[in-house]
Amino acid sequence: MPSRLRHLSVLLAAPLLLSACGTSLNRAPVEDRNPQPRAAAPAASAAEAHEVKPPPGAENAGKPGYYTVKLGDALIRIALDNGQSWRDVARWNGLENPNRIEVGQVLRVVPPGVDASAATARPIASAGKVESRPLDAKPPVASASAAPAPAKEPTKEPAKEPAKEAAAASDDDAPAWAWPVSQPVSAGFDEQRNKGLDFAGKAGDPVFAVADGRVVYAGSGLRGYGNLVIIKHNNTYLTAYAHNRAMLVEQDQAVRKGQRIAEMGSTESDSVKLHFEVRKLGKPVDPAKLLPPR
Repeated sequence: MPSRLRHLSVLLAAPLLLSACGTSLNRAPVEDRNPQPRAAAPAASAAEAHEVKPPPGAENAGKPGYYTVKLGDALIRIALDNGQSWRDVARWNGLENPNRIEVGQVLRVVPPGVDASAATARPIASAGKVESRPLDAKPPVASASAAPAPAKEPTKEPAKEPAKEAAAASDDDAPAWAWPVSQPVSAGFDEQRNKGLDFAGKAGDPVFAVADGRVVYAGSGLRGYGNLVIIKHNNTYLTAYAHNRAMLVEQDQAVRKGQRIAEMGSTESDSVKLHFEVRKLGKPVDPAKLLPPR
């Protein structure tokens, strides 16, 4: 009799155990699923909030005279490819810090009030990454003994230059060019591989301005160019002088044709040379077609 009572007790208890186990297994999945929708909601809200804030100048995207910033861009590259001074581009766009631009930002690259359809440059593919060196940093300048004598520069020339640059932006008149160095060309122009002329030489050989103009950049912020001088001659033409050992001019300085502006070097180059470019509305053109016969 006791044995049968124990057997009956086991049989009665079994459904209760199964019921308890069933309740526990059915509850867990519900508890795991419920928090998931609540956790995803804040992320969606953040994404929606981010999408409603367009980058600066987005309303001008695609318009003539404007440029949309891409990944890897820097202001000096944008200005060079559009035939402008980076200082002017910064001023036209109200950039408090010219070293901070964002992807998708749309920048004005022609002067306000200018017919953009006539003055817009044709951008080209970047020749390399741009270093994040501050644009306002002063470049190394040679000692006064190595610089050209101040007496050779007319004191009133800087006052005349702005008036010259304020002429029609579509002005295509080429300056009276001169050669930047006395050495022969070592590598010719190639639109895809070499956007200018190369001249081999010795370290310290003089580099000359090929025409009157104003220095719009003197520094080392463009990777692949080393110590670089850029001169703006008018609203159409810029010239660039790369790989210098020393730069003898500063930004905003007026220069004359034939003035010594740098010393040939090998900065960011495997040999001593001058890499020389002519840009027409930002587009590289073959300098050999513009320079006078030797």
